[in-house]
Formats: sequence, structure tokens, C-alpha cells
Amino acid sequence: MAKIGMIGAGSWGTALTWLLTNNGHQVTVWSALDAEIDMLKREREQKEKLPGVILSEETKFTVSLEEAVKGMDLLVLAVPSPFTRSTARRMGGLVSEGQIIVNVAKGIEEKTLLTLSQAIEEEVPQAEVAVLSGPSHAEEVGKGMPTAIVAGARRRSTAEYIQSVFMSEAFRVYASPDVLGIELGAALKNVVALAAGIADGLGCGDNTKAALITRGIREIARLGTKMGGHFETFTGLSGIGDLIVTCASMHSRNRRAGILIGKGYTMEEAMAEVKMVVEGVYSAKAAMGLAEKYGVDLPIIAQVNAVLFEGKSASQAVSDLMIRDKKIEISADMEWK
Repeated sequence: MAKIGMIGAGSWGTALTWLLTNNGHQVTVWSALDAEIDMLKREREQKEKLPGVILSEETKFTVSLEEAVKGMDLLVLAVPSPFTRSTARRMGGLVSEGQIIVNVAKGIEEKTLLTLSQAIEEEVPQAEVAVLSGPSHAEEVGKGMPTAIVAGARRRSTAEYIQSVFMSEAFRVYASPDVLGIELGAALKNVVALAAGIADGLGCGDNTKAALITRGIREIARLGTKMGGHFETFTGLSGIGDLIVTCASMHSRNRRAGILIGKGYTMEEAMAEVKMVVEGVYSAKAAMGLAEKYGVDLPIIAQVNAVLFEGKSASQAVSDLMIRDKKIEISADMEWK
């Protein structure tokens, strides 16, 4: 049995708490919100964000970050991406040398263009930072539906330890050393999912969705490999796998926000309607910053930015994507006859 500190009590943190306690581990859940912890203590259920998932009596809840961090075998950082750095900063003086922090949020910092694990490493340099990512809606994990995901860590022993802690009959964990690639796939797919949702809101069909998924993963891989990620990662669970589920499912807050934008909502109105952090909005500008830094063309992500932040109409963005200059799909190193 491992002692685990769950830093964050939203839908994903709650689903992972349910999974880990069912795996026989002792989990202490922390939230910065007193009311949230009071509700969880009283109801054993995240009624607002993950109704129907009941947490065991053995689960502990606290507003003391020290109680959730000190002496734990593993820390899971499950706060929304805009709060990852600030939460890590609060944890900094409490984390012991070599203590493992598994980041499960998805995003890129807009100002620094750092991945979330890089931001955590800046704030908690003594920790060993790993990631857990893939196609994994909290609503399904909390019901025990079969799910596959990938653990990324620089040391094989760390990735294998995370595997052993999280794996169950319904939750399969693969291991990978490509932490950067995993995080880029996880963050950038949210931006493409906004595009897929916008197309749905406009009334486009399956052909459009397939085109956005296919060309979207090409954009993600183009940038990701230029930054040092491995191409195979983007064809795996945290790449095409996560992209498919996020573009296709109504569990996806990014797709739901995109649908509203396609129907004419502003970005702010859509985020207010969804009532949860829409990670793709926060990663969209960062993606364009990385594209400029590394000299990579990201046409879909560029159009999403134009719709979100420049007042461009969704229908015009789709039109502009379709009438771009003719391109060759396969890489240029293949020869014509």
C-alpha cells in the first residue's frame, strides 16, 4: 500500500482518488477551497464536478497542504493547468528530496512557453517530476470503464513504480521516457478539440471531424518533434489516442466549448457555460508562441487563435483552412515517378 497525496479535488482528482483507493492505497485529498473539502467530508462525493462517484470512508480530506504532502510516497498534482505553477510553489518547501510528483493536468504556460512539468521543476527542483496522460475522461474512469494511459518519467524505475500504483483490471498504464512528447500531445490536442467542437457547432459533418483529427495530429507531431519529442509518442495514447477521444466525446469540455463558439458564443461566454477550466483556451496562445519560436506552421491552431482572440468568425476560419495553398500530404523525401 502506498500513501498518496492528491493535490486537487476536481473531477480528475476525484476519479483518480476513487481508482487509487480501490487499488488499496491510502489517499489524502487536498483542496484550497474549504467548502469543497467540507462537501467531500460530508458527502464522500464531488457532487458538482463528478456526481455518482462515491469515495470510500478510508479516504482522507484536508485543507492543510502540509498534511497532504509530507511523508507521502507519491504526490499527484491534479489542479487545473492555470494553477499548476502557483500550487507547486506552495508545495515547494514541503516536498522532500526525490519525492515523486505526478502531474496529471494538461497545458503549456502562455508566458513562459514551458510545459507543466518544466514549471513544476522550476518551483520544486528537489522533486522527481513525472506525468500521467492519455484518453481518460474522469466520468468513465470513475465508473471503472476500461481505460489505457501512459506514464512518462525520465527514470524507468519511476515510470514502472507509477505503473504499479495506478494499474488495475480496468486501468492499464504504459510507460515511456518521452515526458516532453507526452505533455505536448496532451496540451495541443485540447486546441484541436476546440476546432472540432467549433466545426460541430457550425453543423459540419464526419468528414470535417476526420480531417481535423488527421491534420491536427500532423500539426502536433510537426511541432512536437521539432522540440525534441519522439514521433511515436504522437501516434500513441497521449497523441492520437487523446486527440480522438477529446474531439469526439461530449465529456470533453474543450469540444463542448468549441460547439458553443461555433454556434456564436464568445470565448468568455462558452467558458462560463461549460463551468470548468477549458484547457485548450489557455494552451492556444502558447502553441502559437512555440510555433513562432521553432518556425513551425500550425494552420488549424492558428485559426483557433484567430477565432478565440481576434474576433474572427468560425465560418470564415473554416473557409480559410479549406482554401489554403495546395499541399503534399506525404513527406517531401518520398519521390514521384
